[in-house]
Amino acid sequence: MKFTHLSLKASAAALAIALAAASAPALADGHAEATADMAEESATRFPLTPAGAEQFLAAVEEELNEFSKTFAHVSWINATYINHDSNTLASQYGAELTLMSVGHATEAAKYAELEGLSPEAERKLAMLRYGIGLPAPAREGAAEELSEITTSMGSQYGAGKGTLNGEPINGSDIEAEMGNLERTPAELAEMWASWHDNVGAPMREEYTQYVGLANEGAQELGFDNLGTMWRSGYDMTPEQFSAETERMWQEVKPLYVALHTYVRRKLNEHHGDAVQPATGPIRADLLGNMWAQEWGNIYPLVAPEGAGDIGYDLTELIEERDLDAVEMTRIGEQFFSSLGFEPLPETFWERSQFTKPADREVVCHASAWNLDNVDDLRIKMCIKPNADDFITIHHELGHNYYQRAYNEQDFLHLNGANDGFHEAIGDTVALSITPEYLVQIGMLTPEQVPSADKDIGLLLRQAMDKVAFLPFGLLIDRYRWSLFDGSVAPEDYNTAWTAIREEYQGIVPPVERPADAFDPGAKYHVPGNVSYTRYFLARLLQFQFYKAACDQAGWEGPLHRCSFYGSEEVGARFNAMLELGASVPWPDALEAFTGERQMNGTAMVEYFAPLKAWLDEQNEGQTAGW
Repeated sequence: MKFTHLSLKASAAALAIALAAASAPALADGHAEATADMAEESATRFPLTPAGAEQFLAAVEEELNEFSKTFAHVSWINATYINHDSNTLASQYGAELTLMSVGHATEAAKYAELEGLSPEAERKLAMLRYGIGLPAPAREGAAEELSEITTSMGSQYGAGKGTLNGEPINGSDIEAEMGNLERTPAELAEMWASWHDNVGAPMREEYTQYVGLANEGAQELGFDNLGTMWRSGYDMTPEQFSAETERMWQEVKPLYVALHTYVRRKLNEHHGDAVQPATGPIRADLLGNMWAQEWGNIYPLVAPEGAGDIGYDLTELIEERDLDAVEMTRIGEQFFSSLGFEPLPETFWERSQFTKPADREVVCHASAWNLDNVDDLRIKMCIKPNADDFITIHHELGHNYYQRAYNEQDFLHLNGANDGFHEAIGDTVALSITPEYLVQIGMLTPEQVPSADKDIGLLLRQAMDKVAFLPFGLLIDRYRWSLFDGSVAPEDYNTAWTAIREEYQGIVPPVERPADAFDPGAKYHVPGNVSYTRYFLARLLQFQFYKAACDQAGWEGPLHRCSFYGSEEVGARFNAMLELGASVPWPDALEAFTGERQMNGTAMVEYFAPLKAWLDEQNEGQTAGW
């Protein structure tokens, strides 16, 4: 689930890496020369003065805006008509956008050193600099080398295989089998170890080279290292951002520890002491996910007695009404209409991909698009009549309504207030798909609403994904920051990874790990160079937004049962935040809706308060934590 905005940020953080395999030679051959030409042109057209900086920014935004529209259509075709020609076009345009972005960032670094810049110019220059997720050094051959490394690591990951009972098994299948409750601990350990050995370990040397090159590129843009550059995009110093994310983690850590303690006991009862000890960390392969990042797959092993019977099944409700993909999407639109938002444009219904075509290959991964930066809104899904896709539709439409709300902003402001906001908006709406909401839209009768005695099961199932994810969402980048700043040496890469996972998650590998392994490479976002803290922020922000909406709607009762469907007051306040886009520092956008200027985990804690009290009762006499 994601949104697609082809700005500098999107091109650098995702598109450049995704297209690296095909575009690497073109990017490498022209990189240094084109960057030099751009520098010479900027110096001639836009002097190194505050006025020149304003002129430079205006020209960059105009260029990127026009280019992004064409590239958006190319990318849409590539995602909905996958063939050689669409791949070729997407690769060519991706290389051009990457090259353009690197040149703009290099020039922005020069203007950023000027005194007398307006606050707005300072923010936009910073956006151009930190918006590149992977900066290549300008020296000859460096961009080619970095592109070759990232392409190689990406290919290794994509082609990676583990084994199950000695037979090869690919990445998507191994993910599914890790959540198969019929697999034995020995089979789980084999899959876990083989995936990490076969996928992560071979890229260790290349990742070390990548760290050096990426740091060199970041330093040319005025940053100490790549980690500092990543942390510079949050309207505060990198040091402040590190401290803020740690503060938020400490707010929710007691909830995670309570969940960990309960789940560990249940796994111990199920597997026995020899597999899962009753105290200490949890074995990583027993949690239903290759990376132990979400634990929902093992919910049946830990569910309270009778929790599975909640009185209704959303998938059955959809099937009973024979809702097709468009009708399901119309219901999602109705949610936003009830808040006072204008209906989606007719072109949305004409141009979106709602179901998988029978005659061609497409990307089914759900995403939300605005192709002209105004109102050419679309979703791209392969919708099936089930509960998961019904919830995903609401989530993706959240992206679309955000995109339309800020469409009058300057090009560099066509984005979320920070990189956690966009995902959180959709998830906030998804949290409101409660039994009460289903009654309001006529999909459930009041008599079918689950009684309060079902709440613990509902909350525990949600916590197995929402709460369990939190430390993993935080540690991925914290680990990489330590590599980028040199505090962890290459010979300690794997030892440090195992240590930080035990520190934050309370998990350990199922088998002894050699020091020369590279287990973090077995997680896509590491070789893919995708920053990860955004997902941690989104998990907390969604509850913060949700609580604010419920308060504004006058909800009375347990927070987890709230639906703000039909509240135009919420809609007006929501839109006041959405229409700001990235035009103001994120605390200003947050305050516009919630009245708060700090991201925090207190709303999540309140949401899961009944579960926390129940977990504390269940954990009585147990050793908490690890």
